[in-house]
Amino acid sequence: MKILFIGDIVGRPGREAIKNLLPGLKKEYGLDFVIANAENASGGSGITLSVAEELFASGVDVLTSGDHIWKKREIFDIINQEARILRPVNFPPGTPGSGSGLFKVKDKFKVGVINVNGRVFMEPLECPFRATKQAQEELHKDTPIIIVDIHAEATSEKVALGWYLDGKVSAVLGTHTHIQTADEKILPGGTAYITDVGMTGPYDSVIGRRKEDVLERFITSVPVRFEVAEDNIQLHGAIIDIDENTGKANSITRIQKKL
Repeated sequence: MKILFIGDIVGRPGREAIKNLLPGLKKEYGLDFVIANAENASGGSGITLSVAEELFASGVDVLTSGDHIWKKREIFDIINQEARILRPVNFPPGTPGSGSGLFKVKDKFKVGVINVNGRVFMEPLECPFRATKQAQEELHKDTPIIIVDIHAEATSEKVALGWYLDGKVSAVLGTHTHIQTADEKILPGGTAYITDVGMTGPYDSVIGRRKEDVLERFITSVPVRFEVAEDNIQLHGAIIDIDENTGKANSITRIQKKL
């Protein structure tokens, strides 16, 4: 089974990349399932119903998120009804939505997806290690194929979670920092790992925002509204080839496609 995980979609440019590039990627690589982090997909921060529907129509099967999941108020009205939109699993009990899900592929196999936030340099949530392990154990009752999106700032925390879950999940894939790393590997227990799959959006930017805005903030320390940039649109992500019977990863391949 081949699963594509797409890095953080940023605003309209990121959605355009999905719409125009994803169909070709499906054919080129023979993809069976597509997951994308979409917490920045609506105006650069948050997810709306119309944006989610647009991404599903473009061929994405599941949307993960992160610390910006609650930026658009309407998410509270849809996240309990739309199982294909996940919020981090380590939000406290009673938080709307779900942090994990089980999804059918080819009417034959099931894929488990877990979304979790890191805690280092981020808002404090429940322990990502314990929360992810609990979700993994529940999903493993139905499938050995489990993908984890670790949305975190610190590389050490992502690496640690990869080792913690090695042999228990098919892949641990990092998001949030918007810069694709070159450390993709298969860990000894058969888990695919990469610290960050990258960003889908405008690359003539500072992690998706207009260079001028970010530079002004850095240089003056004065609050500035960060607008989404528009140029050099690319889709970054990783393709994981997984043994459908064991759930172990055969390979992980980074991709970078320009619109």
